[in-house]
Amino acid sequence: MEGPQANQEEPLDPTQVLARAAILAECDKLAAVGVTFVAVHFDGSGDSGATEEVQCFDSDEYIYDNSKPIQHDVSHLQEHFEALVPFGYENDCGGFGDVVLDVSARRISVERNDRFEDYSTSTYEV
Repeated sequence: MEGPQANQEEPLDPTQVLARAAILAECDKLAAVGVTFVAVHFDGSGDSGATEEVQCFDSDEYIYDNSKPIQHDVSHLQEHFEALVPFGYENDCGGFGDVVLDVSARRISVERNDRFEDYSTSTYEV
C-alpha cells in the first residue's frame, strides 16, 4: 500500500472552511503592511502537542527556523490557523509541521511530517 501523495487535499470540515475564509479575508490588509507569509508551527509527540504563536514574515520564502518573524499582531487569527492544524499530529511518536499563508498567492498550505519508530529483527541459530 502506498502512502499519501503530495498535494492530496483532505476534505475540510465546516470549522476549517470558516477558518480558511477568515484567514484569506486578511490578505489585503497583510499585504498593505508588507507581510508576505503568515505561519504557525506545530510539534507533538507521546500523545501531546503544541501549536506555536502565529507569526508574520516579510521574506521571499517561509522556512521554519530560517525565517525571521516581523512584528505585526495577528493574534486574532490564532484560532483560525489552529483549526487547520492536522488532527492526530501529536499521536505516537508525533508529527510536526506548519500551516502557512502565502499572502500574495492567497494560498494556505499545510505541511505535516510524521515521526515513526522502526526496528529490524534477526533470528539465527548458534
